Amino acid sequence: MDRRKFFKGVGLAAFAAVVAPTTNLKALDFRAEKPAAWEAEKTVDGIKALFGTGDVTTKGIKVTAPKLAENGGSIPINVKSKLDLDTIAFFQDANPRCLSCVFTVPEGAIIDYDFRIKMRQTAFVNIVGRERGTGKLYNFTKEIDVSIGGCGG
Repeated sequence: MDRRKFFKGVGLAAFAAVVAPTTNLKALDFRAEKPAAWEAEKTVDGIKALFGTGDVTTKGIKVTAPKLAENGGSIPINVKSKLDLDTIAFFQDANPRCLSCVFTVPEGAIIDYDFRIKMRQTAFVNIVGRERGTGKLYNFTKEIDVSIGGCGG
């Protein structure tokens, strides 16, 4: 065994052992905690089931998504925000269930998420974020046109 690689591995393991216990990473199981949100067929019902009711602001979240998706089977989405959000959820009414994904945002994290979704038809998508501490909701809405459905269509 190469001595340099060995000490590098030991150093990384020691660093991880010291740093890992001090980080505050956790994730909620939203399927277990908020099952009604995953069964909702309409976005307004899903938002109410996940976040409850409250004022919604339309500024603060930036989303990059194609206006026209050639293939609904893989639509790229990018979500950015400088707000101190604790949760971000993605809703769309094109599929039988509106809630697509939920992110738990660690405190102090930079919100710049890339992910892909499936949509079977043209629909509006909503990204909703909840501000840490205040519970204030922020929403971004955009229509995505789908040429070829991604859910078997």
